[in-house]
Amino acid sequence: MPEPVALGFDTSAAHCAAALLRGDRILASRHEEMTKGQAERLFPMLEEMLPEAGIGWNDLDVIGVGAGPGNFTGIRVAVAAARGLALSLKIPAIGVSVTEAAAFGLPRPCRIVLPSRRDQVIWQDFGADDVNERQGRPQQGAIGSLPPGPKPVASMFPLAEAVARIAIMRRDSPVPRPAPIYLRPADAAPSRDPAPVILQ
Repeated sequence: MPEPVALGFDTSAAHCAAALLRGDRILASRHEEMTKGQAERLFPMLEEMLPEAGIGWNDLDVIGVGAGPGNFTGIRVAVAAARGLALSLKIPAIGVSVTEAAAFGLPRPCRIVLPSRRDQVIWQDFGADDVNERQGRPQQGAIGSLPPGPKPVASMFPLAEAVARIAIMRRDSPVPRPAPIYLRPADAAPSRDPAPVILQ
C-alpha cells in the first residue's frame, strides 16, 4: 500500500509555513517570516512546493492545518484554505492546535510555551497519558506568571511538518472539520451602524 501524502500548513503567527510529506519523508517545506500578507502568499507558496515535490493536488491524501490559537486573521486564512481544499479534493482536513503540533514527538509530561502578543505567551501542559492530553487546552498568560508545572521544552519538528505528521496519523479517524481555536475575543469592535436593509 502506498504511503499517504500529507500537506500541512500554518499561518497562525507572523509566518507562512507549509510542509509536504510522504509517510515519514519530507518532500518539500517552506517557512517565511511575515507579519501580514499570509492570505496572499499561502497558495503561491503551495503552488511552488507541489512541483518541487513532484506531485500534484490530486496526489494529496490528507491536509493538516494549524488551527490556532494565535493571530485571528492568520488562523481564519489557514482554516478556510484547508476546508476549501478538502472539499474540492474530497480528502480529509485535520485541524491541529499549535501547542499540540509543538509538543509532537516530545516525551511526556511536558509544557509548551509559545510567544504571543505583547508580554503574553500561549502555553499548554501535556500529561503522561492520552486522557489528560485530550482534556487539556491551550491557555494564554503573562510571561513569568504561569502556574507550577513541567519545565518548558523546545519543539522537535517545525510547526508545519508536525501538523502534517499529525494529519497522517489521524486521516482515517472520524474528526470534525477544522475550526479556529481562539483564546480571547477579537480586537475589532462590532459596527455601530445599523445592518443594511435587504430588499425583496
